[in-house]
Amino acid sequence: MTTPEADLPAAPPLDPVAAALESGQPANFQIHLRKIPLLAELTDEEMLKVRADIRIRQYAKRDVVLQKGATGDSLLFLLQGQLQVVDITEDGRAIGLRMLVPGDFFGEIAVINGTMRSASVVATTPVLVALLPRATALHLFSHSPSVANQMLRFLAAKVQRDSEFRALLSIHNTAKRIYGFLELVKEKKDGEEEVVENLPTHQDIANMINTSRETVTRTLLALTQQGIIKKGTHRLIIVDPEALQKLAQS
Repeated sequence: MTTPEADLPAAPPLDPVAAALESGQPANFQIHLRKIPLLAELTDEEMLKVRADIRIRQYAKRDVVLQKGATGDSLLFLLQGQLQVVDITEDGRAIGLRMLVPGDFFGEIAVINGTMRSASVVATTPVLVALLPRATALHLFSHSPSVANQMLRFLAAKVQRDSEFRALLSIHNTAKRIYGFLELVKEKKDGEEEVVENLPTHQDIANMINTSRETVTRTLLALTQQGIIKKGTHRLIIVDPEALQKLAQS
């Protein structure tokens, strides 16, 4: 496997992580690795091991970063851009399962179980990804209390979220599924403002909740006209959270 420096182009770097790799400054690289929540509390010795083993890859929009059925040989971290976890149905349709944003890790189930990848991961924008070999990841899971604790909390939250998503997909009314999706992915920012950060494309939302892009566009437009939501820069702002909640629960 090539080194991180060899994987990055000679063009201007994409972000501080790429800049550190491009300039060959190991100290900066270590600092930015600590911005990844799962790795933030590693000891200096553990971080040196991670830094020695980790590899960086770039992918273009729509590239397949992980292929369902492939070997689970590494734990992956999204450093920049946005990814979508997808599954392919028997009739060839792509069903979106969840979106990934910088700081997220993925591929952990195959790493833990030593099994094949259970879903594919596709880049919805150009992305920068870090890959940690399975052996190093397993060592952290079993020897680093901070990593083990975060992994347990992550897996518990993932089970809960998957349960909520299954309940969402069971709703027959497509507009109500969209309302429920917004309720599920929104978060509070700047005090009390509720937003959907890094809003997926209408097609990506449609894939995730099993409907058409046209239905998503029409429903979001109706919510905008009613003053319930408004489009911000790379985000959707929930102007009237109570109204959205009532629509989702009605």
